[in-house]
Amino acid sequence: MLEKIPHAVGEALSGLKAGLPATAYHAAFADVPATVRLTSTAFADGAPIPARFTEDGERTSPPLAWDTLPAGTARVVLLVEDAGSPTPRPLVHLIAWNLMPEAKGLSEGALPSPGGAHQSQDLGKNSFLQDKWLPPDPPTGHGPHEYLFQIYALDAPLDLDASPGRSAVIEAMRGHVLAKGSLMGTYART
Repeated sequence: MLEKIPHAVGEALSGLKAGLPATAYHAAFADVPATVRLTSTAFADGAPIPARFTEDGERTSPPLAWDTLPAGTARVVLLVEDAGSPTPRPLVHLIAWNLMPEAKGLSEGALPSPGGAHQSQDLGKNSFLQDKWLPPDPPTGHGPHEYLFQIYALDAPLDLDASPGRSAVIEAMRGHVLAKGSLMGTYART
């Protein structure tokens, strides 16, 4: 959808970015120990996300794995935000909550998406108000966007209504986050 924004408009907006400090990882949960390891076989931390996981490709969710969860972890939350979005707050690409810690990850395409299958998870609303993976779709000419994949180890399941938004999930997580971890992927349209 954003690929249709003219290059000149994307370039004009290139100085406008929400920024990493505005992500939940750095704002709401800044004091939580970063001891959980989050990885992907599709891209390394800080490296470009392959196009097949974006709006320009198959639009499926990338494979993710987590380990080093602390003792007492009852549930896991995965939150993906675009810190490069030209918006006041990062654009939410995914909220998956109450994931079982023993799952140790999600396979490629495991999340509902425009191009993927659906496995049963508790999902929240992305910034387009959909309960699914929102593939990276930065404006042409805006420069590289930083997609922060965030993992949170919780000491209890979250009790939320179906399809909560970012604010509701963050509020429910307060006081229950034992540890966190992150994986950053980048994507840009030239």
